[in-house]
Amino acid sequence: MDSRLPGELEFPLDRRIGKTTAKALEKHLGLKTVGDLLHHFPRRYLERGELTPIAEIPFDEDVTLIARVQSNNRRQMRARKGMIVEVVVTDDTDGSLGQLHLTFFNGFNAAKELVVGSRAMFSGKVGAYKGQLQLTNPSYVLLDEDAVDEEEAKRPIPVYPAAAKVASPTIAKSVAMLLDTLQTERLRDPLPESIRDRERLLGLTEAYEQIHRPAEVADAYKARHRFRYQEALVLQTALARRRALTAQEEATARPAVPGGLLDRFDQSLPFTLTSGQAEIGRELSAELAGDHPMNRLLQGEVGSGKTLVALRAMLQVIDAGGQAALLAPTEVLAAQHYESITAMLGPLGRGGQLDGDPDGTRVTLLTGSMNTAGRRAAMLDAASGAAGIIIGTHALLSEHVSFADLGLVVVDEQHRFGVEQRDVLRTKGHSTPHLLVMTATPIPRTVAMTVFGDLEVSTLTELPAGRAPISTFVAPLAENPQWEQRIWARAREEIDAGRQVYVVCPKIGAREDEPGSDVALFDDDGGTRERAQRQELTSVTELTEYLTTVPALDGKVVAPLHGRLDPADKHETMTAFNRGDIDVLVSTTVIEVGVDVPNASLMVIMDADRFGISQLHQLRGRVGRGGLPGTCLLVTQLEPGHPSRERLEAVAATTDGFELSRKDLELRREGDILGASQSGGRSTLKLLRAVQDEALIEKARADAVALVAEDPDLRGYPALDEAIEAYLNPEAEAFLERG
Repeated sequence: MDSRLPGELEFPLDRRIGKTTAKALEKHLGLKTVGDLLHHFPRRYLERGELTPIAEIPFDEDVTLIARVQSNNRRQMRARKGMIVEVVVTDDTDGSLGQLHLTFFNGFNAAKELVVGSRAMFSGKVGAYKGQLQLTNPSYVLLDEDAVDEEEAKRPIPVYPAAAKVASPTIAKSVAMLLDTLQTERLRDPLPESIRDRERLLGLTEAYEQIHRPAEVADAYKARHRFRYQEALVLQTALARRRALTAQEEATARPAVPGGLLDRFDQSLPFTLTSGQAEIGRELSAELAGDHPMNRLLQGEVGSGKTLVALRAMLQVIDAGGQAALLAPTEVLAAQHYESITAMLGPLGRGGQLDGDPDGTRVTLLTGSMNTAGRRAAMLDAASGAAGIIIGTHALLSEHVSFADLGLVVVDEQHRFGVEQRDVLRTKGHSTPHLLVMTATPIPRTVAMTVFGDLEVSTLTELPAGRAPISTFVAPLAENPQWEQRIWARAREEIDAGRQVYVVCPKIGAREDEPGSDVALFDDDGGTRERAQRQELTSVTELTEYLTTVPALDGKVVAPLHGRLDPADKHETMTAFNRGDIDVLVSTTVIEVGVDVPNASLMVIMDADRFGISQLHQLRGRVGRGGLPGTCLLVTQLEPGHPSRERLEAVAATTDGFELSRKDLELRREGDILGASQSGGRSTLKLLRAVQDEALIEKARADAVALVAEDPDLRGYPALDEAIEAYLNPEAEAFLERG
């Protein structure tokens, strides 16, 4: 085959299925090539002899179902010419006749074809009219129950992810047209033959046929298994190749210096490191002493002491003549890191000052809201090398910021930063700096990347002495509206005991929707979405005003905190809360990470169902930090049985963040491990699931490592090399590299 010709999968769709259909598929589903459509896999299969339970149909989503026609009536439209055909279909499975109403405007064919008693497959978007579920102008395919071809009558029907303007049957027809004209000799299989044989996997051509047109559902599962392995191998080979390239990069070795700042800091600690902190410290120390860049993820429970571990790594780099930069996602968190690190270092962090240690270093804060003089002084500290530790927000990424000798980049809450942002900081060293990314309680993407082995991973599982347990309770106002006043009475009890309270809201003001308050963010249950849209979300400004009128909080200081406040006001509010001058802090999720107020013992999360599992776990980690038992109340207005209540029950049931992160993956899927928010491209994960397919992924990882060790450039595996390029667009592959 001429290698200059595009492979079959890169061939434009319009050349195979016609311009009109191809244009619709591109516009509504983003499918442009033969490969795009062939990899638009069915999400499920319908058995021709079965009817779909109508009670399980989700509201406000595109659905495909099989049902039987119960009635078919037509009437003239009142306001304009034409007629409406009204068809009622049922699932007549249990005698209760679940019903769905179909409406066709000028539906002459529907009037003739959808005769009472016939069965058909219907596709459309579920709406509601006068309290009844309805499909308007759905597409349909009649199912002939007297079909002569028995094999065809048994064949399951694929149901594709669809759009309002491109229904599942249309996609199925287009795929069938492709399969019938597929130039199989131009297909290049990414799976090496040896692996295919060992795993007894279907060949590529057969797999496409069986996943889209299975003779029986078992065939589809065999094909899906083959494509899952293919996805795993492509991803793992990309990662293995990146790891191999990273291992060849040069970094300045930063070995430990006996008697240096790190040793003196350790001697000054009023407590002993946990065994986990000490072990990971040794691990980081060895990697920093190497001449290839460290590329490591440090994950651990909220309050497990990640900052201390990172600070010890920074001090080793400073002892070896380098600098460390800590990148934080918000100014509040950057300021918190600055204050906690300077407090931990004491005189060792005030080098050059009157009360500082003569051999100490300097810690500098650089944020976007600093005045010109402050910013200039901080930039001078970084450029001259006077500051060993530079802590900042996105301001560190400015082209005007330079470093004398940047040896270590620490990225906190790494999921908040895009690829380019992290990469800019890594280019500011003379050689590639060592990289340490930190995250509390792995969020789904981090868990998935951990399973995929993108980064070398260190995990802190112990909590330091003095961390108190946190009790979490769901406060369901739908069943118990009277509990609202009890919540504020409970807050008063904490305040009267000399403690403080956080109250978290999903949005800032009354009129605007805040990021994270999108009704569809976690809600995929359909039928309850309409009710969720009517739910009035609690805002910081309104609740702050309301709490000043609540008798239980009479005379207590209630203050707001959110991202739209002037930075100076934000800083002053947090400082006042730290001092104990504020009793109740009403905030958005700006306090989600890093904020450390030991006296805060109660957290009330309003509309808790609007937050993800990981976020709820992060938030509640703000209490119980000072040896006082912590309490977290998850307030929800959703009724029992709502799917989003399952998340709240999961968070209330355990404080194990690793267990919760797996639960989060199961509930939300990990389809955007390389998603648009990080890479700018569409998700590459179609069938692979990080939790369920862990064993398969590990096997594929071993295969990938062996392939790359044998053939780093994959010259002997050109189809696999091409699949990596096609699967992972350049931005996504760069994201894999930098974790």
